[in-house]
Amino acid sequence: MAAEPAEKRLKTGLPLCAAHRSSAGSRARHNLQAAVEEALCGSSVFERDDVALPRVASFFHQEALKQQQEAEAMLGYLAERGGNYCGKDVQKPGCEAVCAVIPALELLLLQLREEVDVLVELSQLARNHGDPHTASVVKSHFLTPRVDRLKLLGDLLTNARRVGCTSDQTGGFGEYILNELQEELTG
Repeated sequence: MAAEPAEKRLKTGLPLCAAHRSSAGSRARHNLQAAVEEALCGSSVFERDDVALPRVASFFHQEALKQQQEAEAMLGYLAERGGNYCGKDVQKPGCEAVCAVIPALELLLLQLREEVDVLVELSQLARNHGDPHTASVVKSHFLTPRVDRLKLLGDLLTNARRVGCTSDQTGGFGEYILNELQEELTG
């Protein structure tokens, strides 16, 4: 009788995930092999069974959808005006993984601030080149919604700090309170 093969590493060359190297594993594991779990890595941090912050997870999911819709709208506007899209390199964020509410909000806030700066420059560039229509579209369709979200994120970050959310993955009662009481997380 042949022995069971030793656990093999996937040939895809997927990098080892730091979260999987350090975690003891889920308490609610359903026949999920470690190699398969690691290959699926990248799912929402706040939906894990040891974190369980569904409203926070939903908030970040909705933010990602908004980002995607706005990017598609920008490409649509470019095509509508007869422009051609040329992809540019996007730099990887300065962190590998975010495992707590406060750093996640801070990272999103930083990203939105950078986007607002780029959109202000784009609007100004359009005005300087005699294209008030593009300047107006950028301001009304892309810049104004981001400014409103910056205010919301600033408020969420302030409230997260007030209720005692931590900046590390230890989590605690503050994260639970923010998840349960913050109405903006469901909107």
